[in-house]
Amino acid sequence: MLGLEDKVVLVTGGNHGIGAAVVEVLEDFGAKVAYNYRSEPGPRGSLGVKVDVTDAEGMKAFAEQVENELGPIYGVVANAGVIRDNLILNMPDEDWDFVVNVNLKGAFNTARAVLPKMYERKEGSLVFISSLGGQRGNMGQANYSASKAGMIGLAQTISQEAARFGVRCNTVAPGYTKTDIIKGIPEKVEQALLKQIPLRRFADPKEMAWASAFFLSPTASSYVTGQILGVNGGQYMS
Repeated sequence: MLGLEDKVVLVTGGNHGIGAAVVEVLEDFGAKVAYNYRSEPGPRGSLGVKVDVTDAEGMKAFAEQVENELGPIYGVVANAGVIRDNLILNMPDEDWDFVVNVNLKGAFNTARAVLPKMYERKEGSLVFISSLGGQRGNMGQANYSASKAGMIGLAQTISQEAARFGVRCNTVAPGYTKTDIIKGIPEKVEQALLKQIPLRRFADPKEMAWASAFFLSPTASSYVTGQILGVNGGQYMS
């Protein structure tokens, strides 16, 4: 239906949360999905490899392994991300560096590992998983919001550089989503957050996966590049 049958897609951080949902949905659409992880492998996927997105050479080797074992990489979902929240004046330098390196540099390393062969084949689609915080900022998340905003700028730059090679790059910006982070917040905080969301619920991780599948599709979004899709229940309207 989306033209993803037998397409090879690389997903970063595909072992849990939104990443695991992306792997599952893409496999259900017939794609062959490889993913990386830092700790434990996930439940789905044709190939799972333990490699850190901050390791540029490791990501290049991972991309080569995917090409050798599954075939030419058509799509990428740069999803790997971490949080270490604090107010700016209280944020240790190492927490700033860690979050920016994983979220932003990790996306850069991933894109740089796959783009040369995409350019050669003159096809491909990249999706960056940013955040509502990357669109508007969020108190106590200077490192996270800056890294996610940087992902938007990086994706839009890639979309301009890659277009002449037939390669597209778009961004999904999730709002509050039912992952382990949300499951751990107190009931009072949860209710306060829900009041900020017009749809009055948190997103299911699969809703981010379906948005990613749309952007990856060579049929449904073949003329779409450089765009941001906010999947946030109406909490932020740009």
